[in-house]
Amino acid sequence: MTAPLPGGVALSALQVYPWEAADGICGGSPHMHLCCTEAYIVTGGAGRLQTLTTSGFAEQSLGPGDVVWFTPGTIHRAVNDGGLEILVLMENSGLPESGDAVLTLPPDRLADRASYDRAIDLAGPDDRPSPDRARERRDLAVAGFTELAAGDGAALAAFHSAAVRLTQPFLDRWRERWAAGAGAAAARTADRIEALRGGDGSHLAHAQVHRQDRPPQEVLGMCGRLAPYKAS
Repeated sequence: MTAPLPGGVALSALQVYPWEAADGICGGSPHMHLCCTEAYIVTGGAGRLQTLTTSGFAEQSLGPGDVVWFTPGTIHRAVNDGGLEILVLMENSGLPESGDAVLTLPPDRLADRASYDRAIDLAGPDDRPSPDRARERRDLAVAGFTELAAGDGAALAAFHSAAVRLTQPFLDRWRERWAAGAGAAAARTADRIEALRGGDGSHLAHAQVHRQDRPPQEVLGMCGRLAPYKAS
């Protein structure tokens, strides 16, 4: 079993999609996380991060060495202006790539879980993940994002409500993931502090070094092709 990454975080290497959308911009699927903060560490290429919150639309450039992070409720779109590669740092053992995400699909696709699941399904004719389906899903999310960015606060509030409704069936599983990851890591730190306070440093005798090479397998993610590192 792979040792947990520090603090209950997770990492994925991301190559942002180079596909052009209807608005002439290349990049990934705009989406929002409900529980987790996520960070982008830019490792190569050039691009932009478009965001939409209750404060409005914003855009910032991305280049090698840049680090940007965003809290729950930030709708974000990774824009690829040329070879954009990112190391994604996620809270809660990678929950943002394992359920804590709702794409900005048009309202009719957010009406219920069945409609949403059909729209985001990546299975092609052979039942395997299909780049064509990933692109179609991205295009739907961009269409919804464009409507939200041009709309008023009521449209964004309606999207928030839909996202909360769509994720209700998974909250128990999310809490279990948090408890086993970030929650357990925080508890271990508290135990060590109290042990040291009492002069007990016995845990120091169990020091270990761990390593992971970059994963060879790439999956079709929301923003691009992913190489997820094992979180635990």
